[in-house]
Amino acid sequence: MTNEQSSPAPEIENLMAEGRAFPPPPAFVAQANAKADLYLEADDDYEAFWARLARERLTWRTPFKRTLEWDAPFAKWFTGGTLNVTENCVDRHVAAGLGDKVAYHWVGEPGDTRTITYADLLREVQQAANALLELGVRTGDRVAIYMPMIPELPIAMLACARIGAAHTVVFGGFSAEALAGRIEDAQAKLIITADGGWRRGKPVDLKTAADEAAAQSPTVEHILVVRRLGDALPASMTPGRDVWWHDIVTRQVADCPPVPVDSEHLLYILYTSGTTAKPKGIVHTSAGYLLGTSVTHEMVFDIKPDDVYWCAADIGWVTGHSYIVYGPLANATTGVLYEGAPDTPGWDRWWQIVEDYKVTVLYMAPTAIRAFMKQGEALPAARDLSSLRLLGSVGEPINPEAWLWYHLNIGRERCPIVDTWWQTETGQILISPLPGVTETKPGSATFPLPGISADVVDSNGDSVPLGQGGYLVLKRPWPAMLRGIYGDPDRYRATYWGRFPGMYFAGDGAKRDTDGYFWLLGRVDDVMNVAGHRISTIEVESALVDHPAVAEAAVVGKEDPVTGQAIFAFCTVRADVETSDELAHELREHVAKVIGPIARPRYLLFTPDLPKTRSGKIMRRLLRDVAEGRALGDTTTLADQGVVETIRAGAGRADEE
Repeated sequence: MTNEQSSPAPEIENLMAEGRAFPPPPAFVAQANAKADLYLEADDDYEAFWARLARERLTWRTPFKRTLEWDAPFAKWFTGGTLNVTENCVDRHVAAGLGDKVAYHWVGEPGDTRTITYADLLREVQQAANALLELGVRTGDRVAIYMPMIPELPIAMLACARIGAAHTVVFGGFSAEALAGRIEDAQAKLIITADGGWRRGKPVDLKTAADEAAAQSPTVEHILVVRRLGDALPASMTPGRDVWWHDIVTRQVADCPPVPVDSEHLLYILYTSGTTAKPKGIVHTSAGYLLGTSVTHEMVFDIKPDDVYWCAADIGWVTGHSYIVYGPLANATTGVLYEGAPDTPGWDRWWQIVEDYKVTVLYMAPTAIRAFMKQGEALPAARDLSSLRLLGSVGEPINPEAWLWYHLNIGRERCPIVDTWWQTETGQILISPLPGVTETKPGSATFPLPGISADVVDSNGDSVPLGQGGYLVLKRPWPAMLRGIYGDPDRYRATYWGRFPGMYFAGDGAKRDTDGYFWLLGRVDDVMNVAGHRISTIEVESALVDHPAVAEAAVVGKEDPVTGQAIFAFCTVRADVETSDELAHELREHVAKVIGPIARPRYLLFTPDLPKTRSGKIMRRLLRDVAEGRALGDTTTLADQGVVETIRAGAGRADEE
C-alpha cells in the first residue's frame, strides 16, 4: 500500500482545516429518541426532571418520597424508595412478554458462541443467586468477581444484585497482588472467577491469581470457578473452599425472589487502578445509578427495540458495568459480548462480528480506532457494515483525524458519532452529543447532557470565557454519581471536592470554543508546563496523528532545568512508512504549524507500538518513567509487557532537537 493510499485523504485534511461541523441527518432527526426540549425541561427544574424519569423508567417496590437530599458533597437520590436492580434489568422484561428476546449474543475468541435470551438470563441469574446463598452470601456482603468476558460475568453481577450483595469486579488483566488489595479493602467473602480465558489464541490463567489473592485475604471463604479452558489449562481446586460453577449453579432451582433494597443500597464498588497509593473503591448505589445509565443509554445511543448494540469494552471497567450490563439490560436491549482481542485471528474480527450479528450501534475507544486505522481501509471495506446506524467513542478524547476515519470508513458517512465524556466516578455519560439534536464537531464531546451542569473554570474556580481552557467541573449532583470512596469519606471529600469548594473536580482539563462546545484535553496531570505555557498532551498527540505518516502517538513531559518540562513524543508510524531523522524533523515542524512553535517536541522516538492495558488505554505513566530514566512502575496490566522494555531500550537513541 502506498503512503498516499493509507494517508487521511485530501477530503479529511480539508474538513479539519475548515473545522467543519456535522448536522444530524434529517432522517435520523425524524426518528430520534431525544428531543431538544429535554434541555429546557431539565434547566427549568432538574430535580423534577430526574424524578419524572425515575417514575417512568424504573419499577419500584416502594415509591420514593424525596428526589434528592444534598448535603454537599454527599448525595442521596430517591430516598424512601425500594427496588431491585436485577428485577428492573430482567424480570420485568420477561413479565412483559420479552422472554424470547436476545439479551446477549456472545462470541468467544476461539469462535464458540452462545445466544442468551432474557428468559435464559432470568433462569441462570436465579440459579446463580441461589448458589451464592448456599455459599453463605447474604444481603450487604461483598463479592469479588475476577473473570474473562464470558456470559457468567454479567450473570454473576446480576445474581449479587438480586440478593442485595455488592460486587466488586476486578479486571482480568490485574495481578494477584492487585486483586488481593481490592478484596482486602472490600472485605469480600467470596471470589467468583474462571479457570481462565482466551487472549490472542492463548489460554490465560486466572485461577492461580485468584488462589494467590485468597491466600492473602482472610475474609474469603469460597472461590466459585467457571470452567472455561478445561483441559487447555487444568485448574487446581482446594477441597472445601473451591467449587465448580457447573457443580453448584446448575443444580439450583430457578426460583430466587429478588430482594427489595433501599434506593441508596450499595450496588457495587469499582476500584480505580492506582499503583502507588491505596486503590480508591468508587461506591455506586442502586436507584440513581440504574436510572442514570438507563436514561443515557437510551438517549445517547438512540436505542430502539430492534437494535443490536455492541459496547466493545471489558466489563472489568466502568464502561462495561454501565453500558454492557446495567444500562442496556434496563432498556431490554440486545447486546453483543466478545471475549477476545480485536486482532485475533485477524484485524477484521470486529467487522466480521458487526456483519454476522447485524450490529446497529457500536461503541468503542479511540485507541482501538487508531489501531484499526494503522491497518488501513481495506479490511472494513471488505465487510458489510450497512447495519450500523450510530457510532460511539469512549475512554479518552478522540483526535479529529480518528473521528473522521471512523466516520468515513466505519460509518460510511451516514452514522452520527457520539463522543462521550464520563468517568468511573460519574457512573453515567455526562457530556455527549444527543444524536438527532446536536451538530457535532470532530474531536469535541459537544455539550453537557440534559440535567448536567458542567463548567470550565480557572485556578480560582471562576468560569473562563468562551474560547479559553481550564479545569472541568460539575456544579450540581446527578443520579449516578459516586457516593464516596469505600470506607473513606474524608478521602472522598478531599480528592473530588477539595480543589474547588462546592464543585466536583473531574481531574480533566477542557476548553470551550466560541460556540460553547466542550473539548476535553485529558487529565490535568497530562498537561505539560513548557516555559510557562500549559500544553495539553492530547493536543500534541492529535497534531502528530494528523500527519499522514503517523498511526499513533503518545506525549509526556520530561523534566528540563530551563523550561520546566520538555515535550517527549513517542510515535508509531503506519505500516508502509520508513522512519528517519528527516521524518522526525518533519513531524516537529508539523506540530509547530498546527499548534505553535512552543509545542514542538524536543525529544521524538519512533516505537513499534505503545504500552497499553488490555482495555486499550495507553499507559502514559510508564512512558513518563521511560522519559525520566526512572525504574518502571507496575506493568502487570499491560497487554504486552515486552513493549515498554523495547521502548526503554531505545529511549537513549531518541532524536533530540
